[in-house]
Amino acid sequence: MSTPSGDAARIRRLRKAFGTRLVFDAFDLDVARGERVAILGASGCGKSTLLRCIAGLETPDDGTIVTAGEIGIVFQEPRLFPWLDVRRNVAFAARTDAERARVDRVLALVGMVHAAQLLPKALSGGMAQRAALARSLVRDPALLLLDEPFAALDALRRIELRAAVREILEFTRASAILVTHDVDDALVLADRIIVLAGSPAEVVFSGATGEGATRAAVLAALGVVEIGTHTRKSARR
Repeated sequence: MSTPSGDAARIRRLRKAFGTRLVFDAFDLDVARGERVAILGASGCGKSTLLRCIAGLETPDDGTIVTAGEIGIVFQEPRLFPWLDVRRNVAFAARTDAERARVDRVLALVGMVHAAQLLPKALSGGMAQRAALARSLVRDPALLLLDEPFAALDALRRIELRAAVREILEFTRASAILVTHDVDDALVLADRIIVLAGSPAEVVFSGATGEGATRAAVLAALGVVEIGTHTRKSARR
């Protein structure tokens, strides 16, 4: 379904509660076609809930969410079928002959052709996430949702996969929404960074990377002070 403005996603007056806890109330967000947006905030502020609402995995209590084209999603855990090899895990997401014909292409895109015949138990954490990324790309999504996709990886694998995802997003020109706790992930992958805070959640910071969204500005919005190579929470409330 096309958004009225031609955006990749348009959210208007989103309301979502879990019991008595109001997570979002009259929340708005636009994501332009080809734009990559990173969402940061404290644990429990609603970042993953927002992605799940966009993906249709959670039902909003009120408001509208309109997206253009297919949606792909990559979770923190790869969630591969253990009895299927990599190629068949990726092919499982394909619904049409055209999508099935994309399997080898997306495996090449994520650098997993050499591992196509391996079962998930034979994969490293980084390889498993690459397979999950390939699965999300097989439908040629217009919007890719990334929910802490690097959180379970060690520092080296995180850097490698982050660079690979950046190249893939630039190549496919898909729009993306990344949920992360890591400011470096946001600065490397996103065109725009927003910070959520409060209950219900509100945008307390929004800026373009390389302009207003500097590392120091994002950390300040998160209530974090950087001292040398270390960070600590500020006393600001």
